[in-house]
Amino acid sequence: MTEAQKIAHLHRRAGFGLNIRESASGKLSDHIEKVISSNKTYNSLFLPGEEKVTTGELLAMDKEERKEILQDLAANIKRLNLEWLKEMGKAEGQLREKMSLFWHGHFAARVRGYSQVEQYINTIRKYSLANFGDLLMAVSKEPAMLKFLNNQQNRKNSPNENFAREVMELFTLGRGNYTENDIKEAARAFTGWNFNEEDEFEIRTNQHDSGVKTIFGKTGNWEGEDVIKMILARKETALFVTRKIYRFLVNENIDEQKVSALANRFYDAQYDIPTLLREIFQSDWFYEEQNVGSLIKSPIELIVGLNRTFGISYSNAQPLLAVQRVLGQTLFFPPNVAGWAGGRNWIDNSTLLTRLSLPKKLAEADQLDYAVKNNMDDENPNESSKPNPKYKLECNINWELFAKKFEGIPKEEEWNVLQQHLLASKNLLKMSEKLIIKMEGKGQLERIKLMSIYITRTPEYQLA
Repeated sequence: MTEAQKIAHLHRRAGFGLNIRESASGKLSDHIEKVISSNKTYNSLFLPGEEKVTTGELLAMDKEERKEILQDLAANIKRLNLEWLKEMGKAEGQLREKMSLFWHGHFAARVRGYSQVEQYINTIRKYSLANFGDLLMAVSKEPAMLKFLNNQQNRKNSPNENFAREVMELFTLGRGNYTENDIKEAARAFTGWNFNEEDEFEIRTNQHDSGVKTIFGKTGNWEGEDVIKMILARKETALFVTRKIYRFLVNENIDEQKVSALANRFYDAQYDIPTLLREIFQSDWFYEEQNVGSLIKSPIELIVGLNRTFGISYSNAQPLLAVQRVLGQTLFFPPNVAGWAGGRNWIDNSTLLTRLSLPKKLAEADQLDYAVKNNMDDENPNESSKPNPKYKLECNINWELFAKKFEGIPKEEEWNVLQQHLLASKNLLKMSEKLIIKMEGKGQLERIKLMSIYITRTPEYQLA
């Protein structure tokens, strides 16, 4: 691979691709440093001017008022979805947003309370490039997670094992690295972990089992924090987390030898996430042919990548909610506690057709005609594909700025240069006769536009 191809690969994996003003020029080492250093600042995600409604305030309302407020909160979650989508597209700290998307799937939670959703995602974004132990502890105390995993029902003399089980099975150790007794005893340690009416974490001591417990063969008067520390002390946790990050950033096909070496260093670095990521991005094997163009873009990666590449701005971004639902990945609405399966699960006959048609619809600011099922808030689960004004795309692509990247390139080289810019695959496509006819007599700007839409509508563009 050329240096430019390596740089482009880095930005596709460490973020959502180079934006419309960026280029793949310079040294790879400088780009790696920028990818890491540009994430030092953190800004919370929130809806300007929107007052939070706490659990206590909801409980104080009568039935009709609560129903109305819950509808407003559902609308706010949708708005927060679009705010995060916009932040992913414009943020300089792309690695923070990319890893936040990963952790959102890893620590999957789905609740209806807007205040809880906002707290949950900002905790993930705050710690996404910090220490995994700190991230795990913070997310485990989030009201959204405690509610989603039923820890409100985890009480002394009547333990609920759901939270303890998922912490071990899905968040840290993975199956086969704990016993059923470990789960039962850990559940006792997490009894009383709850949140108050202000949506703040608290331990309800009257519901907490303070008795002696045996976990991982160790006996003591263990508390919830002790369980998390014991989990982090086990190397199986470093291996499990590293393997998932490898699948997300490198390749679905795991090289166990490389993962094992990475996990050992991750463990020795006391779970410092940037140390692990730097190790990956600086490795020669990260840029080997089998790891380039080997991942299927998730729906969010596809949408944000198009927005960044072409500088798309929206006067009505509401249709992007429908696109997420149709493609199978709606922010804040994972399918279950295991998150999105990813990989080949992103593609079927229906979603592929939608993916291939999306760039043209964006370019033409066209009416969405996708059949929308499983509405986010279940207001109308049988919503059809009938024309709906809220699904009318209102967006603008900055073609003039995008085309500037290719000024001075001879006409006969435009097609290949564009492919190299837009595609992860090194296998070049053949231009169709129909496209050749369309471009006859057109100036460079129009040719760039026609070729770009054609390339982004190919199966090859679905790969990162």
